Amino acid sequence: MELIDRFFKFPDSDFFLFGPRGTGKSTLLRQHFPEAMTIDLLDPEQVRILRAYPERLAERVRALPDGHVIVIDEVQKVPDLLDVVHQLIEEKRGWRFVLTGSSARKVKRAGVDLLAGRALLRTLHPFMAAELGKRFQLEEALQSGMLPVVWAASQPGEVLRTYVALYLREEVQMEALVRNVGNFSRFLEAISFSQGGLLNVSAVSRECQVERKVVENYIGILEDLLLSFRVPVFTRRAKRALVAHPKFYFFDAGVYRSLRPSGPLDRPEEVHGAGLEGLIAQHLRAWKAYGGEEYELCYWRTPSGAEVDFIVYGTGGFWAIEVKNSARVQARDLRGLRSFTAEYPESRGLLLYRGKEHLRMHDILCVPCEEFLCQLRSGRGIDEGL
Repeated sequence: MELIDRFFKFPDSDFFLFGPRGTGKSTLLRQHFPEAMTIDLLDPEQVRILRAYPERLAERVRALPDGHVIVIDEVQKVPDLLDVVHQLIEEKRGWRFVLTGSSARKVKRAGVDLLAGRALLRTLHPFMAAELGKRFQLEEALQSGMLPVVWAASQPGEVLRTYVALYLREEVQMEALVRNVGNFSRFLEAISFSQGGLLNVSAVSRECQVERKVVENYIGILEDLLLSFRVPVFTRRAKRALVAHPKFYFFDAGVYRSLRPSGPLDRPEEVHGAGLEGLIAQHLRAWKAYGGEEYELCYWRTPSGAEVDFIVYGTGGFWAIEVKNSARVQARDLRGLRSFTAEYPESRGLLLYRGKEHLRMHDILCVPCEEFLCQLRSGRGIDEGL
């Protein structure tokens, strides 16, 4: 696989590195820490030994010179190791621990509040367009997503079809997270229709014929496995009533497309529009995670229907972003942005569309989606390169 330089910035201390399977955590760490002692907990023998005798980790680490780097891959497989790591950090021998995980549930449950703050928390996301440079193709990204494990495959569609099955088998079934895998599979298909929309748990429950409480638990499992996220409504200094439900997204546009069924009754613009919005959302999350400043990622919608897809608010700027899966910009496309910027004049409005030209309409900058994605990178403002 071709090595791609990532925007991820390595801390100088112990840290957790969370991210879904296939985002390239192991590859990134091997590249950055080639001399590290690595404990791969995807190896069944390692898991068997360390589950039975977690203290073996301490014995192995104490045989290393001071200041050595220890990488524990997929630490959620043996969460008891976190107590041992905590003890070794307290010895202050200069060892540096890097702990990766693709499931937050077990780590947070057994992690002594993530080692009582002694290790930083970082996340790794699918590729950003600017990391790929000229290799990025918008249509390909919408169809296959940005997961490194898929991007590097000769048959990305086949890899995507097996990706969810991997989680079902190795994370859901083996860890006994759900009792009925058939119900969970129907839920995955049903909730794919929620991509980019308000999360209505009752509607999902009716669609997949699973009890509401069970569906709420399933959504929690998706979030714990880092496969989905919610975007809350922006309520700062609100002058009017706003909707309360968050919006739902899968973490990768390709994973969404692999789950979303399509047929004669499904309009292509609905499927493609939700995929494009999800692709923008995952890029904004990665930009936010890799930068050095704190930002909130929200959306804005009034009960009357005025809406802006994304609000990015933080110390470095305040942006309102609308995404349109259309090659032309019409006046009605700007209504939500104009309403928001009138209420929040400190914000900058930005409309992303599928055309080719830069436009400025009613003081709102309209930019091609592909150009926006390719210039978005950590360490600078969202519209700095436009």
